[in-house]
Amino acid sequence: MPVGAVPRGQDPQHRPGGWKVTPQETVERALALSGADDCVVIVDEGSAANLRYAGNTLTTNGVSRSSRLTVISVTGRGVGVVSRSAVRPDQLADVVAAADLASREAPPAEDARPLVGAAVSPDWDAPAEPTTIGVFGDFAPALGEAFAVAETGDRKLYGFAEHLLTTTFLGSSTGLRLRHDQPTGRLELNAKSPDMARSAWAGVATRDFTDVDVAALDATLARRLEWAKRRIDLPPGRYETLIPPSSVADLMIYLYWSAGARDAADGRTVFSKPDGATRVGESLSGSPVRLYSDPAARGIECAPFVIAHAGGRQRSVFDNGLPLSSTDWIHDGSLSALLQTRHSAELTGLATTPGIDNLIMAGPGGGRSLEEMVASTERGLLLTCLWYIREVDPQSLLLTGLTRDGVYLVERGEVVGEVNNFRFNESPVGLLDRMTEVGREEQTLPREWSDYFTRAIMPPVRVPDFNMSTVSQAN
Repeated sequence: MPVGAVPRGQDPQHRPGGWKVTPQETVERALALSGADDCVVIVDEGSAANLRYAGNTLTTNGVSRSSRLTVISVTGRGVGVVSRSAVRPDQLADVVAAADLASREAPPAEDARPLVGAAVSPDWDAPAEPTTIGVFGDFAPALGEAFAVAETGDRKLYGFAEHLLTTTFLGSSTGLRLRHDQPTGRLELNAKSPDMARSAWAGVATRDFTDVDVAALDATLARRLEWAKRRIDLPPGRYETLIPPSSVADLMIYLYWSAGARDAADGRTVFSKPDGATRVGESLSGSPVRLYSDPAARGIECAPFVIAHAGGRQRSVFDNGLPLSSTDWIHDGSLSALLQTRHSAELTGLATTPGIDNLIMAGPGGGRSLEEMVASTERGLLLTCLWYIREVDPQSLLLTGLTRDGVYLVERGEVVGEVNNFRFNESPVGLLDRMTEVGREEQTLPREWSDYFTRAIMPPVRVPDFNMSTVSQAN
């Protein structure tokens, strides 16, 4: 039994001298209080630090703390899930009782499986350390210098920097005591001309802000604002297009989120084949591209085990604590795996491959940088980012959305001006098959999905006929 564990069915004494208890103690007490056949308890201790700025001036900064408790009770094949924020020790019994009751009243869960067996993280008993405003210790002075340079250059910088640190404690009645510390940082920097007519964006993802080069980002934005001084209107149509890593990330993340094995087997998605079959094993790209996730990938490390606060078609609460390892979704251009729970894996006859909280795309070795790809372009468009991405047709994974903060015309290897924004209609699966070049991958920040998914390494890609369906009036 782990250190501090309490026999099930017994309610431990509150800590003398006050109500404050550790997350580990909360896990142990909740497990002890549960009268269900089995129980999983997840405690998320979160902290956040942020800086916000506008017009070359820091506007606000602050720190915050949060705590969330999730109790998953299992009675027979019924499961009850109750999740609450800021639960006091005197409220814990009520939360557990509610989960137990829900499990007794629930119909049998089709994905019910034995809970994952005992495993203990070596640092289980260590305290959860919050982030602090000190995470910006080197970054903040560099940001101030960028403000001064931008002011001299007659441009205004807007945006925010945010650092989150979430420590998750996962315990179960089968002996799981797993813990993961997840830092998540992002910086978004938007530069505007004094009349607000020209705008450029850059963003980066980071674990601790020690690797953020603000001066280089500002120099990139300054160059783009210069490009935008010449405006060129273009009609809708299909254009050779250079898609930067950030936009590739947004498109591939949507593909990843849509790659559920259960939906594919039910004939609902682009990955479906007739009679309950899937396209696993089928070629999706003529390029030997690899799309994969790896919890240990440097710079984008994430939880090495399943953390499921709720069930769904792509995740199962019964899989909590299941070990995760590097998984290829697409290998050498062919679909090699879909998002699988243990339940869906039994239905499809494929391996259990749960979702992982990062995504990497890589092409053949020796890929070129985006700048090198621009230099070799006779005529085409260079995107900055995409936004307002929505699904049009799940059977082809057709997406629509808008370009934003700079679409540039490239002629004979040089950017010659900024063009109008467009609405696009494209499928990321179709793009995989039509790419003519895959550049060198780099860590990037997906702009559209940065509230939900920041850990991505992506290459720039060249598409000969990207579909700009209509002109957008968005600035």
